[in-house]
Amino acid sequence: MGNSIKTWALQDQPMHKFYSKGPKHLTDVELIAILLQHGTVHQNALELARTLLGASQNNLQKFAKLNVADILALKINGVGKAKAIRIMAAIELGSRRILTPITNKNIQQSGDVVQHLKNLLQFENREIFMVLLLNQANKIIHEAILSEGGITGTIADPRLIFKLAISHEATGFIICHNHPSGQLHPSHMDNVLTEKIKKAADYFDIKLIDHIIVSFEGYYSYAEQNSDW
Repeated sequence: MGNSIKTWALQDQPMHKFYSKGPKHLTDVELIAILLQHGTVHQNALELARTLLGASQNNLQKFAKLNVADILALKINGVGKAKAIRIMAAIELGSRRILTPITNKNIQQSGDVVQHLKNLLQFENREIFMVLLLNQANKIIHEAILSEGGITGTIADPRLIFKLAISHEATGFIICHNHPSGQLHPSHMDNVLTEKIKKAADYFDIKLIDHIIVSFEGYYSYAEQNSDW
């Protein structure tokens, strides 16, 4: 154990494999080892990466939900703040890579924004509530996070939604939040809040187009699931 990767055959070294074959030919552990750069006296970078990923049951999705504090809390010898930050920076870049600009996009149905919202929220380990504002041409003119909560819930203030909608002269809006647990079915509080916002929207003559719940399991659309929407 702890034998230096530099003593391995060149074709087995993660850095060389990445360069010669491309990233798709490396395992998750090998990619993490490249980010770690080096190990300890007792564990090389590959063994350290295996220990680190094993702390998340070898599940990359669970691993991606960790933050720097979570990694440090694992107390893995050889993984300090600098390495934790390096790993989180790589994960964040990967997340940003799949994001596509959505402002000014014409929205005809919920499916037009679902992937964007999933990319933003599906791997968050806390519940986040956000709003997309649309103009008369059904183009998104603004998006904003309204609140960030814990693992089990967050609270969105309807007054903030309508303050934003009026200030941006929006004629419609879509609200969205994630369920870190993966559960897609709306809770009782989700239904109560949705109905409250929908009634208020009618009062302001601003259309609530949909309320979308996303997670790594998929999405739930109130507009798609309710025929009287």
